[in-house]
Amino acid sequence: MKKELRYAIIVAGGKGIRMGSAVPKQFLLLSGKPLLMHTLQAFYQADPEINLIIVLPESQQGYWNELCIKYDFKLPCQIADGGDTRFESVKNGLALTGKEGLVAVHDGVRPFINTDLIERCYATAKKNGAAVPVTQLTESIRKMDGETSFSVRRETYCSVQTPQAFRMELLKKAYLQSYQERFTDDASVVEAAGYQVELVEGLPDNIKITTTLDLLMAEQINKFNPVK
Repeated sequence: MKKELRYAIIVAGGKGIRMGSAVPKQFLLLSGKPLLMHTLQAFYQADPEINLIIVLPESQQGYWNELCIKYDFKLPCQIADGGDTRFESVKNGLALTGKEGLVAVHDGVRPFINTDLIERCYATAKKNGAAVPVTQLTESIRKMDGETSFSVRRETYCSVQTPQAFRMELLKKAYLQSYQERFTDDASVVEAAGYQVELVEGLPDNIKITTTLDLLMAEQINKFNPVK
């Protein structure tokens, strides 16, 4: 039986503003190598036949090519231009995919993704159409309502991660919609198109590195769960 095509769209359009760095956050070093390279390597280790697509702003693509030479990074990847919004960036990445197969969309600054979660997301997407990894909340939460707020049960909420995986035809149909401000991730785009998503168990270590504190946490995580 012919193996189903797999794609991974790695969205890496950060500017490093919240990090307070002149270097875009996806290029900051972890264990001596840019974060983005660790993320791509994780998908390649899960499936060496995967089709990797990086979405980068045009202004950063030359620097990325220089980094690939500097760190002897040779994984085969296609590059799509980043858009003004995440929605546009993912849509540009989808333009480089085929009509069939499975596609995962992942944040370029989540380097601690592992093979088990990647496979779980693809398998769930193949069965149910759309898979979204989540983790349970551990802190108490409150809902804001104007100038007031009130406590809500954290058990009824969860934290959303990536990779979010989908059947290709489903995600492409969803991205035919016009952009809306509520589109904060791919699951929200898919739901707006009338599809349901299946939740899968995420990873506590699968953090998104966007601030200096996140990078410090990543260095600690890396001591016990080293990136390759």
